[in-house]
Amino acid sequence: MTVEGVRIPARRVGVLIGHEGATKRELEERTGVQLVIDSETGDVQFRDVKGFDPVLGLKLRDIVRAVGRGFPAEMALRLLQDETYLEVLDLQDYVGKRPNHIERVRSRLIGTHGKTRIIIEETTGANMRIEGDTVGILGDIHEVALAKEAVEMIIEGAPHSAVYKMLERKRKELRLHDMGVR
Repeated sequence: MTVEGVRIPARRVGVLIGHEGATKRELEERTGVQLVIDSETGDVQFRDVKGFDPVLGLKLRDIVRAVGRGFPAEMALRLLQDETYLEVLDLQDYVGKRPNHIERVRSRLIGTHGKTRIIIEETTGANMRIEGDTVGILGDIHEVALAKEAVEMIIEGAPHSAVYKMLERKRKELRLHDMGVR
């Protein structure tokens, strides 16, 4: 198998392993790939097991990345479904490496008492985590695209009210589209 290894924050290794290794064992059983985890560095390597499905190996890599980006293991396991995707946005790509800029954007994305993140999740149906300098978005293709658009608007400085209005408008459009109304 040729899936490259992944490095996650060492503080997230316990989530990946799970209580008494339960999460790691479940991932290995469901994907046919053995995980080799260095708990000190957070390096995760994937070992080929006979009869594995290469697509599952790639999904496993995304599951490990999702856990590293702050998603609970149960939520990251959704990535085993064919129509579930993970998008990871690096805030440094948008605002540079200055810590005060990163912190300002993180604060805007989270909102007071997590309000902004919750509204984006509830409106789009995607799950979102802000970990370090990254924003992870997990959901189906439409959910991820809509949540990403909202996140990028906030990063670019759009007022929260404008973002919420855009989300409501797009959600209505998606519902009409899903019902076959043009």
